[in-house]
Amino acid sequence: MNLKDKVILTCALTGVAATRKQCPAIPYTPQEIAEEAYRAYQAGASVVHIHAREDDGRPSHRVEVYKAIQENIRKKCDLIINFSTGAIDIPKEDRIKHVTELKPEIGALNMGSMNYAKYNWEKKQMVFDWCFENKFETILYYLQNMNQAGVKPELECFDVGHTESIWPLIDMGVLKRPIQFSFIVGVLGGLSANARNLAYQASIIPEDSTWEVIGISHDQWKMVAAALSLGGNVRVGLEDNFYVEPGKMASSNGELIEKAAKMCREVGREVATTAEARELLSLTKNLQPQVIRYSSI
Repeated sequence: MNLKDKVILTCALTGVAATRKQCPAIPYTPQEIAEEAYRAYQAGASVVHIHAREDDGRPSHRVEVYKAIQENIRKKCDLIINFSTGAIDIPKEDRIKHVTELKPEIGALNMGSMNYAKYNWEKKQMVFDWCFENKFETILYYLQNMNQAGVKPELECFDVGHTESIWPLIDMGVLKRPIQFSFIVGVLGGLSANARNLAYQASIIPEDSTWEVIGISHDQWKMVAAALSLGGNVRVGLEDNFYVEPGKMASSNGELIEKAAKMCREVGREVATTAEARELLSLTKNLQPQVIRYSSI
C-alpha cells in the first residue's frame, strides 16, 4: 500500500471539560494519562493529543505537569506528542509556555475566535456556552514561537473561515508548508458534522497538506467513516466522545482507537506506524517557508 493511503490515528486522551462523573475512564494524573497513551499506542495510535490536568481533574497549564506527562509517555512508548494550546480566559503566553519549553513534535493551534457551545435538545438549554479568543495577533504569536522552538503547528479549524485564514500567514512566511489540519465538526458555533462539510474543507487546502477529522460526541463514528473514504486521517479519544457504540461507554482510549483501526481495515486502508506517521507529517524534514498567493485558489 502507498504510504499516502495509510491512516494516522490520533488519540485525544482527556481534554479539559470531561469528568469521571461523566466517564470513569477519564485520566487525570500524568501517570494515568501516560497509561492511557500506552493503551492507545498498543491499539494503533501514532499521535496523542494532550491537555494537562491537576490530580483532582481541574485543567492545568503548568509546565511541570506537561513535563511529567511527556516523560511518563516517553518511558512507555514512542508516540508523537501533540500539546494543546486551547484554553479560555488564559493569557496567550501561558497557553504556549509548555510548548516552547518542552518542544513536543506538534502543537495544536486554534485558527480563529468563536462561540463554543453544546445544546441539550431534551432540556432545551445550553450545557455550556463558552467563547474562545484566537485573533490573528495571537495566531501569529503562536506560529512565531512554534517556529523558533522547532514545533510543527497543527491547525484546528472549526469553520471554513478558519481554514481560509492560512493564506496571509503563508504569504508572511510564518506558516510553513506542508501543513497539518484538524477539521473539527459537530461543535455548536462551528461546522455541523456531515460529509459534505468535511469534503469541502479538504478541497480548499494546499495539495501537499495532511488532514484529520475530529467528530464530536455521537457524530464521531460517522465522521471517521467519511474521513476514511475521503483519504484523510482520524482523531478519536475520550476528549471528543465517550461511546464505542450507542449505549456502550468506552472503558479506555485504547478501545476507541481499536474501533477506529478496525474501521480503517474494513475500508481497505492500513494504520500508519509512528515512523510512517512522522514521514507523512513531515516531522523528519527541515521545513522551509513557502510563499503562495491566495489567487491560486
